Amino acid sequence: MTQQDKLTIVENLELYIAQKGSQNKVAAEMKSVSAATLSQMRNHNWDNIALEMWRKVGAFLGVGTKEWQFAETKNSTELLEFFKDAQSDALVLAITGNAGSGKTATAKKYESENQNVFRLSCNEYWDRKWFLRELLSKMGKETDGMTMPEMMHKAVLTLKSSANPLIILDEADKLADAVLLFFITLYNELEGHCGIIIMATQYLEKRIRRGIAQQKKGYREIYSRVGLRFIELEPTTYADVKAVCLANSLTDEQTIRAISKDCDSDIRRVKRLVFANKRANNGI
Repeated sequence: MTQQDKLTIVENLELYIAQKGSQNKVAAEMKSVSAATLSQMRNHNWDNIALEMWRKVGAFLGVGTKEWQFAETKNSTELLEFFKDAQSDALVLAITGNAGSGKTATAKKYESENQNVFRLSCNEYWDRKWFLRELLSKMGKETDGMTMPEMMHKAVLTLKSSANPLIILDEADKLADAVLLFFITLYNELEGHCGIIIMATQYLEKRIRRGIAQQKKGYREIYSRVGLRFIELEPTTYADVKAVCLANSLTDEQTIRAISKDCDSDIRRVKRLVFANKRANNGI
């Protein structure tokens, strides 16, 4: 890692701290990096900071020697508008799209550039307490020794006292029923105070509709609270693939067309192919 790489990480760290409001909040969100270490980075006292720590901070901020450049696609442009509207007007929206359609990358970008935005990357193993722990951690709040009701009370108070907060539940289709239904409680507590975005593959819509048909508890309520609508993103187009390639310094038209044919409309696949092309051209 070069000196310039470290300077880039610090520049991005300063921007992220400005967005989140304090160094301590960012340290709490990073979990494995202390506020003292971040302070040393910001003050250019780098002699005792291990290379692995630089890599951790760089990875968290999306910065590294192989930094990937965000590109505006049709889906990312629409998503950014949805996020903006949900945050400013405390809307609740459900958005679905194919894997690799750019949902997560766009959500990360919006979170990094706006205050009081909390993106949660959902997992199958979460229970309701783990969900609240992750949410409070994103807010820079400690949860050690707290009961679930105490955590819920703290989360609601924090969100109600924040200006235009937005929660983005990324990959929400991974959540178990008990946690997914917990969304109803969250909505009821925060209605009119906080925007909520539920993002997932189309499987989530099928799951909700199937639950309604089977009269499963809570599913009709979830569907009602997202406005009886799932917003579906469009498949990735050639124009989208080209925009991604150009943003990452790959300009050969023939290569771009080959990547578009091979990527199966998956932006993650495009990323792999772009890096593979660069390695081949550099003789790596």
